[in-house]
Amino acid sequence: MNLIDTHAHLDEIEDLPGAIREASDAGVVAIVAVGMSYESNEKVIELSHQYKNLVYPALGLHPWQLGQIDAAGVERILRQIEDNIHEAVAVGEVGLDYDKRVRALASKERQQAVLRDLLELARKHSKPALIHSRYAWKDALTVAAESGIEEAVFHWYTGPSSVLRDIIARGYFVSATPAAEYHAEHRRAVREAPLTGLLLETDSPVRYGMEVKYTSAPKDVRRSLKAAVEIRGMEEATLAEQTTKNAIRLFKMRVSD
Repeated sequence: MNLIDTHAHLDEIEDLPGAIREASDAGVVAIVAVGMSYESNEKVIELSHQYKNLVYPALGLHPWQLGQIDAAGVERILRQIEDNIHEAVAVGEVGLDYDKRVRALASKERQQAVLRDLLELARKHSKPALIHSRYAWKDALTVAAESGIEEAVFHWYTGPSSVLRDIIARGYFVSATPAAEYHAEHRRAVREAPLTGLLLETDSPVRYGMEVKYTSAPKDVRRSLKAAVEIRGMEEATLAEQTTKNAIRLFKMRVSD
């Protein structure tokens, strides 16, 4: 089965050549490498050249970065993204994070203003957006809808069903991570999303697990698949085929068997 990891921080993985080999052995035929900052955007572009037809870059500015850069720094990244948009399959990772530690460094208002600028680039260049929405699910959807973007992924969604229904109604995607093995709210999102609006991802190298913790890698998209299969009660091959088709269509990938 061919699988696509639609959200991975490849620039943060220590043994990347080993992780790439293991992913290929696990049936991963494409990985969307997401950027979070000026430096990581540069790195994911570089990796897409190094692993051509396997790694596809997404260029973004994560809300966690806003406490470390001023307005000029934001503008620099916006210019970087636009200058390299032809290389990217998406604008991301972008979004809002209302955790109190993040808001202490970047207010809701500043986060929303930056997100609007980033989504304007996605709209202008017809790119999907990869949206982080921790504790900001409704506001993130509102900003996305008001921006006029037609395609977005609410990655690792853990918010309420009421917002999820509106995400689905707009035709936006949600993605299943390995946390679908145990996280109740995330499992609900994976269950309620239409099959045509579901993707698989790892967000690697995030650490997952309850009693036993592990550091994820792109090969663990197979864990995301197995968890989604268990939640939805369907054939593994069917879910794998559909989520891969969804990713190829959304990101306009040219993926060979």
